[in-house]
Amino acid sequence: MVGAVPTRGPALATTLLLLTAPVLAACSGNAEDDVRDAATAFLDAWADGDLAEAAGATTDPDAATALLEQTATDLPEATLGADVGAVTVEDGTATVGWTATWDLVAAPEWTYESTLRLEEGDDEWQVVAEPTLVHPELGEGQHLELTRSLPDRAPITDGTGAPLFAPTEVVNVGVDTGQVTDLAALAAGLSAATGVDAQTITSDVQAAPPGQFVPVITLRRPDFEAIRAQVFDLPGAVFPTSTRLLAPSARFAEALLGRVGDATAEVIEESQDEGEPRYAAGDQLGLSGLQRAFQEQLAGTPGFTVSVVSTDEGTADAGVEVGAVAPEPGTPVQTPLVPAIQNAADAAVAGQPLPTHLVVVRPGTGEILAVSSNEVADAGNALRGQFPPGSSMKTITATALLSTGAVTPATPVACPGTTVVDGREFENQDQFDLGTVPFTEAFAESCNTTFIQLALGLPDGALAEAAASYGVGTEWQLPVGIFGGSVPSDSTGTTEAADAIGQGQVLMSPAQLALVAAGVASGTPAAPVEVIGGEAAGPAPAGPGQAVLDALRPLMRQVVLTGTATALSDQGEVYGKTGTAEFGDKTPPDSHGWFMGYQLQGPQGDIAFAVLVEAGQSSSVAVGVADAFLGAL
Repeated sequence: MVGAVPTRGPALATTLLLLTAPVLAACSGNAEDDVRDAATAFLDAWADGDLAEAAGATTDPDAATALLEQTATDLPEATLGADVGAVTVEDGTATVGWTATWDLVAAPEWTYESTLRLEEGDDEWQVVAEPTLVHPELGEGQHLELTRSLPDRAPITDGTGAPLFAPTEVVNVGVDTGQVTDLAALAAGLSAATGVDAQTITSDVQAAPPGQFVPVITLRRPDFEAIRAQVFDLPGAVFPTSTRLLAPSARFAEALLGRVGDATAEVIEESQDEGEPRYAAGDQLGLSGLQRAFQEQLAGTPGFTVSVVSTDEGTADAGVEVGAVAPEPGTPVQTPLVPAIQNAADAAVAGQPLPTHLVVVRPGTGEILAVSSNEVADAGNALRGQFPPGSSMKTITATALLSTGAVTPATPVACPGTTVVDGREFENQDQFDLGTVPFTEAFAESCNTTFIQLALGLPDGALAEAAASYGVGTEWQLPVGIFGGSVPSDSTGTTEAADAIGQGQVLMSPAQLALVAAGVASGTPAAPVEVIGGEAAGPAPAGPGQAVLDALRPLMRQVVLTGTATALSDQGEVYGKTGTAEFGDKTPPDSHGWFMGYQLQGPQGDIAFAVLVEAGQSSSVAVGVADAFLGAL
């Protein structure tokens, strides 16, 4: 027996070697490297969103899958970055330090230090499937809770720095689909009270699941109280309240300031920074105007908190905060708006049933002091509208005539009732005929035939040059766009004749016409200013020269003293020009009503302004709005 041992020894050694071979084949010979590789493989799969592969690298794939899926729910659309740190190995167990960096959606990054535990399995090292693999503070029966937060929105202010927007209670008029008994009657009742189309209400309610709130309209509390009796008892109508950041009134400088509301998909996409959105659904963001143009500056940077909370919703557990970044407040945007002027403009346009706009500018600076449109108007037309200016264009035509020496204020000029150009007849209003009168009177009485006959003798491009001296035709670079007007330089024949009296191919916005009036008033035309301290909208226009202005201003004063705007003669030192601009294809055609002018040393100092009443038919209606405006200052 003893002699047999040597013959069996090699066979036993071979057997032992074969038994250990699989274990040796699974190891690199360096346990720390193997642990690091296992931890890295788990974290890489998790970071890549391959939760099945990540869970498969743990001691309990089912438990790990539940943990990782819950974390994906807790941190929606977040992406993980992981850096592996120190490795410690001891008796079949190991720990790996790592740094987690979560790229949260519409929030700053969240970074924390953590540790993975690993155990040596039969074939490889495996990450222990326990809650701490997600976060060191996470325990059984718990999950993460992410809360984003925006700082209070920074204010848009008036010229004195006083905020123009304030938190305001609103009533969200809507429908609880689960309470509707007669949809047709409900839609008709809501439509009658709010003006929202009944069919739209019906379609929206029919498309919503039972019990869902369907919004119809959001109203300020006073506006809701005005319709309360009509809607409050309608079965299915509900009226939850909330707070929004609103201007003093619904129409207060709306075209310029814009509004704040629930973020739209378009606004969220627009906010992207290097492909990542800065904001999310539910945020209160600027939807138009300066509120949108200065979104990032006003909204600031979102913050967040992450807490560990119980998965049992019935548990009164406030949770433990494990991560937070405070939101960073934005900075204010200052406008040159003057509330007293804006309120006077709003009151003046509100008295008109037709779409009406009034823009006020500070002579010498180009600062926009008020932008007003009434409820029936498209507010954007105050700044960006493109309308024929009618006889208010004669201010620019007179500038061209005075600049070229074609006339002086005292030059005798013919003002017949009609004149013919290339076979087309042009006429004065009601074909009035002044005979031969000084140019001052022809201007004050707005004699079309005089201006057509004189303008046809101007050098090529002279009308466009005169317009450009006030900035007309400039593509202003502004946060909220202003149409700079258009006066062609190559018109001929009947088009050239029509251009001279603000018809033909000439187009103007109320804002640009107010800038022209401001240039006449100050003698130093300026680029428009919407934001104090902002980038210049463009170079300052050259102006027509002092001699021309010295001759032009008395002409505009005479319009108010004896001409077509005598209704303003008791409003202080007012200068201006009326305009009636035909448009459309009716016979006789419809007409817009205009007045552009300025007031010197009035209650609000020197101001220039332009009024447009769309389809007002006569300049007298625009003069009436100007009278109401100046009287309200």
